[in-house]
This record gives sequence, C-alpha cells and structure tokens, in this order.
Amino acid sequence: MNQRLLAEIGRTQRLEILNSLKRTRGMSVNELVEKMRMSYMGIKQHCLTLQRDGYLDTWRRPQKMGRPEMVYRLTRRSHDLFPADSNQFTLELLKSIREIYGPNAPEKLLYNVFEKKTAALKAKAKGETVAERAKWLAKVRDGEGYMAQFLSAEREGGPQILECHSPIMNLLERYPIVGRLEQDMFEAVLRTAVRREDPRTSGLYECAFYFVL
Repeated sequence: MNQRLLAEIGRTQRLEILNSLKRTRGMSVNELVEKMRMSYMGIKQHCLTLQRDGYLDTWRRPQKMGRPEMVYRLTRRSHDLFPADSNQFTLELLKSIREIYGPNAPEKLLYNVFEKKTAALKAKAKGETVAERAKWLAKVRDGEGYMAQFLSAEREGGPQILECHSPIMNLLERYPIVGRLEQDMFEAVLRTAVRREDPRTSGLYECAFYFVL
C-alpha cells in the first residue's frame, strides 16, 4: 500500500471504513455503524474527514419509500491504497516496446502473458462442475488482490465472480484489450461462456464475470 497515503489517513477506523466501502456500492453512516460497532458521530466524523481529503464522495440512494438516503462511496483516489501489481514502469516499458517493435507489439506481449497465465491456471484448476471451478478461481483471484467472491444468485444477472478491486487498473485503462484477455482466461478455466462487465461510478470498481452453471 501507499505509505504516504496511509500516514495521511492515520487511523485504523478510517482504514476499516475504506475496506468496508471497497466491497460495496456504497454504505450509509447507519450501515457502517452496524458493521463496525462504533458510535454514529464517530463514524460520521471519520467519513467527513475522508471526504475532505478526497477519498470519499456521496450520492443519494433511492429508497422504496421516503427520501433518498445519503451514501458514502470511494473516489478514484482511494484506489492507490490497495495492492497494485502494475505501475508506471510497466506502462513505460510497454510504450518503449511499441516504439521499438511497432504499434501491435504491446498487445502481442500482453496476449502472451495471459496465454501463459491461463495455461497455469487450467493446470491447477479444481472442481468437476462450473460452480466448483468458479469458487476455486474466485479464491485464487482474491489471493491475488482482486477482492473476488463467487456469487451463485445473490445479485441480478445470475451466477458470477465479482471483483471489487483490480491490481492492474492502470494497465486496464491504458490497454482495454486486457479486459478481453481476462474474459478469455475465465472462459478457459471455467470451461463455459463468460460475459465480463465493469461499470465505473466515481471510485467504485466492480468487475463481474457472468456465466451459466
């Protein structure tokens, strides 16, 4: 993690708030109070401090009845607090490869990297069914820092592996082909068709890999 930013945040409770929000689409102060067992004013003050420093923003979540509820969510700045496998050097390296070997060279290199990673995962994959392989893959991805979990039917859209973080975010943003390569990798490991969706709102990162059991 970025030590300078951690020093700026300064308190364990604030880190816990950020970690809680990272796995959601946003939480109200009351929801954070229930999860963290702290006082309302204590949570509220931490959220206001994090908002002031640029880590949180707010939006109005519609309710079935009554007025919309104010919810805190992460901003793009908070991404740097979580593990990252790629960095500016990676992008500069791929840029140099493009300049030396031509415009298609970076994508060819990325394709080769994912091809090897896919082969390694397929060789290790466990499970006789799609669901079993999905649970295994979600556990592997979670261990790699993707904050992944297998959801059988909890969310609209059906079975999925939901990821709340990407350690290679800057690579995804610079080279969109990475998203397709991830999808191809999931299809190869799960042995079924996969649909990848990663809507972006504020600092929220959610990437869902949908499939049929």
